[in-house]
Amino acid sequence: MDVLVFTVSGQRYGLAGVDVRRVVHAVAIAPLPRAPAIVEGVINLQGTFVPVLDIRARFRLPSKPLALTDHFIVAVVGTRTVAIRADAAVGLFAVDPGAVTDAALVAPNIELVAGVAKLPDGLALIHDLRAFLSEAEAKTLDDAIGDETSP
Repeated sequence: MDVLVFTVSGQRYGLAGVDVRRVVHAVAIAPLPRAPAIVEGVINLQGTFVPVLDIRARFRLPSKPLALTDHFIVAVVGTRTVAIRADAAVGLFAVDPGAVTDAALVAPNIELVAGVAKLPDGLALIHDLRAFLSEAEAKTLDDAIGDETSP
C-alpha cells in the first residue's frame, strides 16, 4: 500500500495514498463561522471550498500560525474533500501491508489512527480520516459550508 508521510509538530503521520489527491503549498485560510473547532477554516481550491482540518487540535498539540513552508494535503473522505495542514509532506512510500501494525494492538482506544507503519527510517502513524470528524462535527461543517455558499 502507498502511504503519504507528513510531519506535524515533529511527529510523523501518514495517510493512505488512495485517499490523497494532491499536496499543495499553504495559502491563506479563510475563517468559517459556525464550523466545528476541529476545522481551521476553508481554502479555495480551483473554485471549491475545501475545509482545512486541524490535526494539532485533534491530537492536543500546540497550535502554530500558518507558515509559507506549510503544506496542505488534499484528500477525499467518502464524498468530502478535505485538507490537512502539515509542517511538511515527506513523501509517498510503498509500505508492505505486513509492515503495518493495527493501531488497536499498539494502543487500545486509539480511534483516529488506523495503524502504525514501519518505514526504513522510523515509524509513522497512519490516520483514519473517516474517523477524524465525528458525525456531529460533519453535520455542523456541512451547515457552516452551506451558510457560506448560500446567496
